[in-house]
Amino acid sequence: MEWLEDYLKRVPEGCGTFRVHRRETVRYEPARMRRIAIIGSAGAGKSTLARQLGAILGLKVIHLDSLFWHPGWVETPRDEWIRVQEELVTEDAWVIDGNYRGTMDIRLAAADTIIFLDLPRRICLWRVVRRRFQYAGRARPDMAPGCVEQLDWEFLKWVWAFPSRERPDVLRKLAEYADGRQVIVLRRPADVARFLAEISRARASQPPAPPP
Repeated sequence: MEWLEDYLKRVPEGCGTFRVHRRETVRYEPARMRRIAIIGSAGAGKSTLARQLGAILGLKVIHLDSLFWHPGWVETPRDEWIRVQEELVTEDAWVIDGNYRGTMDIRLAAADTIIFLDLPRRICLWRVVRRRFQYAGRARPDMAPGCVEQLDWEFLKWVWAFPSRERPDVLRKLAEYADGRQVIVLRRPADVARFLAEISRARASQPPAPPP
């Protein structure tokens, strides 16, 4: 974990996007991005980034929220939830967004690329409040049908406390799964936009696949 914390302290804001591997910082490799796990706080932009990456890379996009929740905000039982994710990650290519820390290891172990949206909590908090009004009386596109957008004080406190309560464990997991994987940490909206632009350029410059 120390090397990852050191990385986050050393990387200047607006630096662009890099892959973290042990103590090295190198450019990401979009050609290797076939199984992408996107994690981060609520309001960090996980689902939006997943849709954008899926469109650029031609990958199937899976929003975990749409699978975990059922109409009326009914949760999936834990044993079933584990089985669902174990089946999802057996597919050859995907972009899966969602935090769900209790089952995060399933996705990180299967991913070749891990993206942590480490955005400031004030931005995340503002976004969850904004989407409450944006989707008032209906479900978000990345949410299960019948789950009308809602917001309560407990959820706001969870978002605010994410950096102190959830982030340390996320960093430990990133360190644990870094070997052999691309680990990408994006810390500002501008970094996310730059990352997508760079991937789009890299994708456009790749030679076409040979005919079957």
